[in-house]
Amino acid sequence: MDDALELPNAPPKPVQGDEPDENSSGDEDSGADWTKLSSLNINRPIIPRRGEKEFEPAPGGGSGLQIHVLDRARSAMFDALRATRSTSSKAMSYAVWYPSIARAHVTLSRGIHFTSMGHSVPRKEESEEKTTKRLELLPEEAIYMIERGALFCTKAGGAPMSAQQAFSEMLGTEDMTLEKYQVYSYLKRLGYVVTRATPPSPFYPVTPPSSTSSTPLRHQSLFSRFTFHLTNLFSRFNWWRPLCINPWLRQHMSYEFIYKSLRFIPSGHNAPLHVKHTSASPYKIFYHLYKPSTPFKKTSPPPPDFSVVVVDARVTQMPTLRELDDLFGELPELPPPLPRQRHPQQGPQPARNQLPPAPPTPTTLWSWISSWVFKEPETPSPPPRRPNPFAALKAGKRIVVIAAVDAGNISFFRFGQGGFEDWPMM
Repeated sequence: MDDALELPNAPPKPVQGDEPDENSSGDEDSGADWTKLSSLNINRPIIPRRGEKEFEPAPGGGSGLQIHVLDRARSAMFDALRATRSTSSKAMSYAVWYPSIARAHVTLSRGIHFTSMGHSVPRKEESEEKTTKRLELLPEEAIYMIERGALFCTKAGGAPMSAQQAFSEMLGTEDMTLEKYQVYSYLKRLGYVVTRATPPSPFYPVTPPSSTSSTPLRHQSLFSRFTFHLTNLFSRFNWWRPLCINPWLRQHMSYEFIYKSLRFIPSGHNAPLHVKHTSASPYKIFYHLYKPSTPFKKTSPPPPDFSVVVVDARVTQMPTLRELDDLFGELPELPPPLPRQRHPQQGPQPARNQLPPAPPTPTTLWSWISSWVFKEPETPSPPPRRPNPFAALKAGKRIVVIAAVDAGNISFFRFGQGGFEDWPMM
């Protein structure tokens, strides 16, 4: 059959039963149907839903029908990308970019973006002698707002910057590279709150340092020291951490003591690494990451959920043991994960309107005294469950996330510091 005879005069009719389900996740694996934009008479283009592939690639090339459908979809995609982006002036914010300080001064803030972006800095205006606080954006925050069409940023006395001009003006300032901005914009679009790990200025809000609950022994009194050692001496025997007091008590003959005797290489992260320091490492914590469910306050940020390192995958090698040890040394130690709660089997429950039986009221003096003296002991609560060692080792004591950017493709790798020496059975 001649291919010229296969040219259709009308678009192909959709087949019944092929409409994608709204709750289906398989539509994300195929291409977008750009032809639906031409039938919509709207000023602001909307990216259409993804559809199913109609044809499989053939070795000798497609037929006339396939070529026609592909050309029509390609033309619709170019028309959608060629459309002018528009936004409402009521939702726009305005800022002025100052290259000397690498900051964008927000003169008018609108929207919910500034609940987690920007920080207040006291500045002295040129025309005024009084110092006033103003809202300023870092380079990555200003580029992100401009790129999404929510900010008009101008230079002093100039026209609003385009996205291309903002990239050329702001990248390369305040240690901001293209790879770091790509990671920032990707995480922000996912709903995370992203802040700088190292404050770029003294007025940038930082996370309060983690406080330790352990009190040094030298600050305790003599009586507290005596009671501390006395309690350790006569405390209940613990198989998880057996006491090693004296050989004649024979409490040192435990698995932990035997394994420590057989170990000829020091274990634990407190042991020094016999590795020479190399040149400056590219593995530095640059971002603090907060989940969308984490309560975040911009003026007093809580401890981060993750710490992110950004590297260029094409010029950076895998991290060495020394570099990972330096990264873990900057992070606080996390508590072990809580054990799973065991839900007991529920027996027959009483009726909703049925009240529990009331205790008998003593009638005579002797019955009252006997009920108080021979009182039934209360049921002791079960002891708290110990954490699962395998879950604790999997979670790690310290966690760092490395974002490797390879020409725009971002891959996240999670590294954890496991404490095998904390679990003697290992």
